[in-house]
Amino acid sequence: MRKIRKKFKNPRMSWDSDNISERKGIMRNYGLRRRREILIAQEILRNFRRRARDLIAEKDEVKTKALLDKLVKLGLLGKDKGLDDVLALTISNILDRRLQTVVWKKGLAATPKQARQFITHCHVTVSGKVVRSPAYIVPAQEEPGIALQQVSAEKGGG
Repeated sequence: MRKIRKKFKNPRMSWDSDNISERKGIMRNYGLRRRREILIAQEILRNFRRRARDLIAEKDEVKTKALLDKLVKLGLLGKDKGLDDVLALTISNILDRRLQTVVWKKGLAATPKQARQFITHCHVTVSGKVVRSPAYIVPAQEEPGIALQQVSAEKGGG
Protein backbone atom coordinates (compact mmCIF):
# COMPACT_ATOMS: atom_id res chain seq x y z
CA MET A 1 0.00 0.00 0.00
CA ARG A 2 1.29 3.44 -0.91
CA LYS A 3 2.06 5.92 1.83
CA ILE A 4 0.19 9.18 1.33
CA ARG A 5 2.50 12.18 1.72
CA LYS A 6 1.82 15.86 1.76
CA LYS A 7 2.80 17.56 -1.51
CA PHE A 8 3.41 21.03 -0.14
CA LYS A 9 4.57 23.05 2.86
CA ASN A 10 2.46 25.68 4.54
CA PRO A 11 3.86 29.22 4.48
CA ARG A 12 5.43 30.59 7.64
CA MET A 13 3.14 33.62 7.75
CA SER A 14 -0.10 32.52 6.11
CA TRP A 15 -2.13 35.44 7.50
CA ASP A 16 0.14 38.15 6.09
CA SER A 17 -2.05 40.63 4.17
CA ASP A 18 0.43 40.89 1.28
CA ASN A 19 0.44 37.11 0.85
CA ILE A 20 -3.35 36.98 1.00
CA SER A 21 -3.84 39.66 -1.65
CA GLU A 22 -1.18 38.12 -3.92
CA ARG A 23 -2.77 34.69 -3.51
CA LYS A 24 -6.24 36.04 -4.36
CA GLY A 25 -4.90 37.64 -7.52
CA ILE A 26 -3.23 34.39 -8.60
CA MET A 27 -6.39 32.40 -7.87
CA ARG A 28 -8.49 34.84 -9.88
CA ASN A 29 -6.09 34.94 -12.86
CA TYR A 30 -5.64 31.18 -13.13
CA GLY A 31 -9.10 30.01 -12.00
CA LEU A 32 -7.78 27.98 -9.08
CA ARG A 33 -10.23 26.59 -6.54
CA ARG A 34 -8.17 26.42 -3.38
CA ARG A 35 -4.98 27.67 -1.81
CA ARG A 36 -3.51 24.18 -1.89
CA GLU A 37 -3.05 24.39 -5.68
CA ILE A 38 -0.84 27.47 -5.27
CA LEU A 39 1.15 25.78 -2.52
CA ILE A 40 1.74 22.69 -4.68
CA ALA A 41 2.94 24.87 -7.58
CA GLN A 42 5.26 26.72 -5.19
CA GLU A 43 6.65 23.39 -3.98
CA ILE A 44 7.32 22.24 -7.56
CA LEU A 45 9.14 25.51 -8.22
CA ARG A 46 11.04 25.26 -4.92
CA ASN A 47 12.26 21.76 -5.81
CA PHE A 48 13.53 22.83 -9.26
CA ARG A 49 15.30 25.85 -7.78
CA ARG A 50 16.85 23.80 -4.96
CA ARG A 51 18.18 21.26 -7.45
CA ALA A 52 19.64 24.10 -9.56
CA ARG A 53 21.37 25.66 -6.53
CA ASP A 54 22.85 22.29 -5.57
CA LEU A 55 24.07 21.72 -9.12
CA ILE A 56 25.69 25.16 -9.28
CA ALA A 57 27.68 24.22 -6.18
CA GLU A 58 28.43 20.64 -7.38
CA LYS A 59 29.19 21.38 -11.03
CA ASP A 60 27.95 17.94 -12.14
CA GLU A 61 27.38 18.14 -15.91
CA VAL A 62 25.29 14.97 -16.19
CA LYS A 63 22.78 16.01 -13.52
CA THR A 64 22.73 19.58 -14.87
CA LYS A 65 21.89 18.33 -18.36
CA ALA A 66 19.17 16.04 -16.94
CA LEU A 67 17.53 18.92 -15.05
CA LEU A 68 17.70 21.31 -18.01
CA ASP A 69 16.35 18.65 -20.39
CA LYS A 70 13.42 18.01 -18.06
CA LEU A 71 12.58 21.72 -17.86
CA VAL A 72 12.86 22.09 -21.66
CA LYS A 73 10.58 19.05 -22.09
CA LEU A 74 8.02 20.63 -19.75
CA GLY A 75 8.23 23.90 -21.68
CA LEU A 76 9.49 25.91 -18.72
CA LEU A 77 12.83 26.83 -20.33
CA GLY A 78 14.20 27.37 -23.82
CA LYS A 79 16.82 25.12 -25.40
CA ASP A 80 19.87 27.31 -24.76
CA LYS A 81 19.16 28.28 -21.14
CA GLY A 82 21.32 27.59 -18.09
CA LEU A 83 21.00 27.02 -14.37
CA ASP A 84 20.74 30.76 -13.71
CA ASP A 85 17.53 30.77 -15.77
CA VAL A 86 16.14 27.98 -13.57
CA LEU A 87 16.62 30.25 -10.55
CA ALA A 88 14.70 33.00 -12.38
CA LEU A 89 11.54 30.87 -12.81
CA THR A 90 8.41 32.12 -11.05
CA ILE A 91 5.16 30.53 -9.94
CA SER A 92 3.48 32.00 -13.03
CA ASN A 93 5.72 29.86 -15.23
CA ILE A 94 4.52 26.72 -13.44
CA LEU A 95 0.85 27.75 -13.47
CA ASP A 96 1.02 28.59 -17.19
CA ARG A 97 1.94 24.96 -17.94
CA ARG A 98 -1.10 23.51 -16.11
CA LEU A 99 -3.67 21.82 -18.36
CA GLN A 100 -6.40 24.15 -17.12
CA THR A 101 -4.47 27.25 -18.20
CA VAL A 102 -3.34 25.77 -21.51
CA VAL A 103 -6.93 24.83 -22.45
CA TRP A 104 -8.10 28.34 -21.62
CA LYS A 105 -5.25 30.08 -23.48
CA LYS A 106 -5.76 27.88 -26.56
CA GLY A 107 -9.32 29.21 -26.74
CA LEU A 108 -11.04 25.89 -26.07
CA ALA A 109 -12.81 27.47 -23.07
CA ALA A 110 -14.04 30.98 -22.43
CA THR A 111 -12.71 31.23 -18.86
CA PRO A 112 -10.24 29.31 -16.69
CA LYS A 113 -13.11 27.99 -14.60
CA GLN A 114 -14.89 26.68 -17.68
CA ALA A 115 -11.63 25.01 -18.74
CA ARG A 116 -11.48 23.33 -15.33
CA GLN A 117 -15.05 22.12 -15.73
CA PHE A 118 -14.35 20.68 -19.19
CA ILE A 119 -11.33 18.82 -17.83
CA THR A 120 -13.05 17.35 -14.77
CA HIS A 121 -16.04 16.29 -16.88
CA CYS A 122 -13.72 14.36 -19.26
CA HIS A 123 -14.24 16.62 -22.29
CA VAL A 124 -10.53 17.33 -22.85
CA THR A 125 -8.04 14.92 -24.41
CA VAL A 126 -4.26 15.19 -24.47
CA SER A 127 -2.73 13.25 -27.37
CA GLY A 128 -5.91 11.18 -27.65
CA LYS A 129 -6.13 10.30 -23.93
CA VAL A 130 -8.64 11.77 -21.51
CA VAL A 131 -6.96 13.65 -18.66
CA ARG A 132 -9.16 14.47 -15.66
CA SER A 133 -6.68 16.52 -13.65
CA PRO A 134 -6.63 20.30 -14.19
CA ALA A 135 -3.24 20.39 -12.44
CA TYR A 136 -1.57 18.16 -15.07
CA ILE A 137 1.66 19.84 -16.20
CA VAL A 138 1.53 19.73 -20.00
CA PRO A 139 4.83 18.86 -21.71
CA ALA A 140 5.65 21.12 -24.65
CA GLN A 141 5.41 18.30 -27.22
CA GLU A 142 1.90 17.33 -26.04
CA GLU A 143 0.50 20.87 -26.23
CA PRO A 144 -0.59 20.66 -29.91
CA GLY A 145 -2.47 17.42 -29.10
CA ILE A 146 -4.90 19.09 -26.69
CA ALA A 147 -8.46 19.00 -27.99
CA LEU A 148 -12.07 18.86 -26.86
CA GLN A 149 -13.55 15.39 -27.02
CA GLN A 150 -16.69 14.90 -29.04
CA VAL A 151 -19.42 13.71 -26.64
CA SER A 152 -22.03 11.52 -28.22
CA ALA A 153 -25.75 11.83 -27.48
CA GLU A 154 -25.85 8.12 -26.53
CA LYS A 155 -23.64 8.74 -23.48
CA GLY A 156 -25.94 11.43 -22.18
CA GLY A 157 -23.94 14.37 -23.50
CA GLY A 158 -25.49 17.27 -25.35
